[in-house]
Amino acid sequence: MPEPVTPVTFPPAFLWGAATSAYQIEGAVREDGRTPSIWDTFSHTPGRTAGGEHGDIAVDHYHRYRDDVALMADLGLTAYRFSVSWSRVQPTGRGPAVQVGLDFYRRLVDELLAVGIKPALTLYHWDLPQELEDAGGWPERDTAYRFAEYAQIVGEALGDRVEQWITLNEPWCSAFLGYGSGVHAPGRTDAGASLRAAHHLNLAHGLATSALRSAIPARNSIAVSLNSSVVRPASQSPADLAAARKIDDLANGVFHGPMLHGAYPQSLFEATRSITDWSYVLDNDLTLIHQPLDALGLNYYTPTLVEAAASASAGPRADGHGASAHSPWPGADDVAFLQTPGERTEMGWTIDPTGLYDLIARYTREAPGLPLYVTENGAAYDDKPDPEGRVHDPERIAYLHGHLSAVRRAIADGADVRGYYLWSLMDNFEWAYGYEKRFGAVYVDYATLARTPKSSARWYGEAARTGVLPTAGEA
Repeated sequence: MPEPVTPVTFPPAFLWGAATSAYQIEGAVREDGRTPSIWDTFSHTPGRTAGGEHGDIAVDHYHRYRDDVALMADLGLTAYRFSVSWSRVQPTGRGPAVQVGLDFYRRLVDELLAVGIKPALTLYHWDLPQELEDAGGWPERDTAYRFAEYAQIVGEALGDRVEQWITLNEPWCSAFLGYGSGVHAPGRTDAGASLRAAHHLNLAHGLATSALRSAIPARNSIAVSLNSSVVRPASQSPADLAAARKIDDLANGVFHGPMLHGAYPQSLFEATRSITDWSYVLDNDLTLIHQPLDALGLNYYTPTLVEAAASASAGPRADGHGASAHSPWPGADDVAFLQTPGERTEMGWTIDPTGLYDLIARYTREAPGLPLYVTENGAAYDDKPDPEGRVHDPERIAYLHGHLSAVRRAIADGADVRGYYLWSLMDNFEWAYGYEKRFGAVYVDYATLARTPKSSARWYGEAARTGVLPTAGEA
């Protein structure tokens, strides 16, 4: 007789959410005063995105948000994480707000609250107004101050009804994929600029946190979402351990050091001194960055495996961050990235829930007492409707079951994880991959923009309604 399966049960207050970002879903890029962001410019530059695809229409959430909120409610979600388009609210990145742009987010939030879904607002998910990039972008210090002004505007407009605030999403991608390897907007390939961008994103986070404190009620929560890497050495040799430490500094310490501890790792300075002298870190910057947080968001997809290598080693860089002749890892030419073993998603990323457990455990140690949220986790698969129009995605169900089980194990071991946001609510524009990669729990027919919940959406909705994970075979 088989052993009975112990149900995986979550705390009653645990938030069950899904996440999106503005440029990936909204469309309406020229409506109501919105001006181009760096992603508008990048995606319309030949050769930058798969098939030359862009987010001009995306999945038309700007016009269909009511239906999308109704769909979330039908699925049983209790939270929704979205981002605000900076250039929809402040078209030049400076000056007063365009109220009609803010009105869209007011309507969206009111719609969510009306059906009992908690909004979680991300101020920046990579869509810098193009005018600010023309003035130098994130490598320029002034951009951090412009971001704080924008945060103040949005905070004053929505602080009375949005309780969860996130300053930046994955600043590593903004800095190192945008200015280092060039596979993300604005597509620049300058190692020194990528490190300056990282510092000014840190500064922007700190300044925006202070601005929000003055603009929103004290009961509200302010966080940041980091795509912290789970960096594993290929062996325990001193050389491989040193390689892992270098990548950990560049992936993690460069952000959580200043944000959580008020200091950059000294080893980061040493590894990058041939690229920059860090003279743009001014007196008092670390104090400005190191603001008290109410929570920390963790985004996780796959672990990173590295080993020491000769700087002249040949072959593609298997770091999972797109193909480029330019590295997003400044000062790390002596590190090789290895393909981790195991089953993979359509992104080529290894499926490994132990990495999510390890990440949660690490930040439970790094920031004791700070509540954690998994603000992104999910998988891309080649989903297709069957002849009856249904979309079955058992691989995604298995992925979610494994990763949510890892979250629950971390909670049982003492981690204060208060919610999980599935990436993504629905199929959408997947950055440089265009519309090739489908991360959504809801299938989108890009010809008609019709939405069809996949079997994973129903599975996840059952978990949200009951607080208990259905078995991986249920849909």
